[in-house]
Amino acid sequence: MMALRIYGVTIELLRMLRPLMQRIGAKDPNLEDQLRRAATSIPLNLSEGAYSQGRNERARWHTAMGSAAEVRACLDVAEALGYVDEVDEGLRKKLEQIIATLHLLTRR
Repeated sequence: MMALRIYGVTIELLRMLRPLMQRIGAKDPNLEDQLRRAATSIPLNLSEGAYSQGRNERARWHTAMGSAAEVRACLDVAEALGYVDEVDEGLRKKLEQIIATLHLLTRR
């Protein structure tokens, strides 16, 4: 049930990331592509894990958590390189909420 509740948060995160992806893509298409792939991987793997069993379930959640961490790193890189101004704190909090929930799911 927890996996399904956090799913909506991951979709909301994608909506929040869309304008940033566009700005990053104007400066660095490769980083934008990596950010987009990592960001879309989160809900896709979360959904797949919610309907899997045993080790497959945990593996999908680990993958989603790794993708969320990659999104965080892409945002850090984009800030460090000056592609975007400081990333919105609300977006970062939502990302941390997703990572924390996925961490709990992998420990079940």
